[in-house]
Amino acid sequence: MAEIKALTDEYGVISEACKVLPSNEFKIKFPEALAELEDNSAHKSRQFPKTRLHKVVGVKQSIYRADIDKISGWRLHVQYIDYQLHLKDIVEGQSHDDVIKIIQSKKETYS
Repeated sequence: MAEIKALTDEYGVISEACKVLPSNEFKIKFPEALAELEDNSAHKSRQFPKTRLHKVVGVKQSIYRADIDKISGWRLHVQYIDYQLHLKDIVEGQSHDDVIKIIQSKKETYS
């Protein structure tokens, strides 16, 4: 049985994703991305083939980006806090390149 990494959604990212993801294709890819992020063995091996989880460069906080869909640009922002993964934001495809601006505009979300 796979080990599960705790995933916390204190900002309602899952609910927001259900509202804003533009098609059923992305709504199917979203739980697949969450499943990969919850898989503790992926964290141990640091291999994330679907989400390509990686650290955001250029900010003080340890914020990570995970793809929902690479081509469209839909992303999740997450942080590790006390060995748990905290969902912080869902980022629209056209906004994903402005990652630092997005993080700075929502300072209260990113601790």
